[in-house]
Amino acid sequence: MADPHDAARGGLPARSALARHWALGDGAVFLNHGSFGACPRVVLERQSALRAQMEGEPIRWFVEDLEPLLDRARLSLARFINADAEGLAFVANATVGVNTVLRNLRLAPGDELLTNTHEYNACSNALRFEAERAGGRVVTAEVPFPIRGEEDVVRAVLGAATARTRLCLLSHITSATAVIFPVERIVRELSARGIDTIVDGAHAPGMIETDVSRINAAYYTGNCHKWMCTPKGAAFLHVRADRRENFHTLVISHGFNTRRTDRPQFRIEADYTGTQDMTPALCIPECIEFMESLVPGGWAEVRRRNREAAIAGRRILCEALRAEPPAPESMLGSMATVPLRARTAAEAAVPTRYHDSLQDRLISRWRIQAPVVLFPLGSDQRWVRIAMQAYNTLEEVEYLARALVAEGVGPG
Repeated sequence: MADPHDAARGGLPARSALARHWALGDGAVFLNHGSFGACPRVVLERQSALRAQMEGEPIRWFVEDLEPLLDRARLSLARFINADAEGLAFVANATVGVNTVLRNLRLAPGDELLTNTHEYNACSNALRFEAERAGGRVVTAEVPFPIRGEEDVVRAVLGAATARTRLCLLSHITSATAVIFPVERIVRELSARGIDTIVDGAHAPGMIETDVSRINAAYYTGNCHKWMCTPKGAAFLHVRADRRENFHTLVISHGFNTRRTDRPQFRIEADYTGTQDMTPALCIPECIEFMESLVPGGWAEVRRRNREAAIAGRRILCEALRAEPPAPESMLGSMATVPLRARTAAEAAVPTRYHDSLQDRLISRWRIQAPVVLFPLGSDQRWVRIAMQAYNTLEEVEYLARALVAEGVGPG
């Protein structure tokens, strides 16, 4: 067990022994891997070597070196998530993936885009933008939280689909509420009605076993910089084979009128949309290999340990705050959300750097990075989310619990 008052951490709880592999500083209790991830040192070294190669001969890099390196990364990722490599395009993040799909739709007035109350705000905004531009509308299914089980999600989403629904946006694992949705079943049932789905898998790859082929959504987008631990800026969009014809990247570039015949049009357009640093995506093979070697048992054991830590951490918080778990353990991965007291009007009026003044205090007074979420969006109901990676310890969660009790924000 880690020493809960490691002197090297300035009185903060110690991280696990595996933390030495990450480049995290010692100035905070970092329980927020889920937002932007954290990259291992060995992967950052690989990225630095790739960048040195790029800057050593930029013309050769983009003309000769980049394409085979992208192919290597794509094949490695395809094996990891069981996807068709020919349908994978690298994008900067999952939000870009969602936007790319939406720009390829040809919406007509009255068409509907389906979402639900747990979806990520940035992607819901993208839906609204496209619907308003075309004269369509966004339909938001009310998925409850606290939630009793998968049927709550299935019933709400399928119940909101209509004959006008063109596309459903569905998180694989929700951001604010940290719940695993039954995406395979919903995709299948919507497809039977002629409705395509884009699965927002921002949190899935690396947190849970992710099988894109089995899910069989028309579109699946996911981040690699979160639970796969790549450098920031590595994500993917998978387009099913029957949806690739006349599918274009968000940025139209040289590939649009290519005369090459050695690669599919989708591949050529996706691999080069302009001068940019692709080294985050090129590090995917090294990330997969590193995390596989982190502990005996490889990726399966990493996922198992992180999930068990999230469940145990939620239990610690619920007991300290006298709160009820808002979702069954069967719907949890490496993250968990716990209810707090709703903020008052006076608290809501306090200027804040983060989403809520409580999060500001956790950072400034306690040196804790754990997101305080307001859910449903636009409400004053507070939740705290923990995200457990191999470098975390339960002592860190206990420290968070003491901070929240001291702040008087238990649900009462």
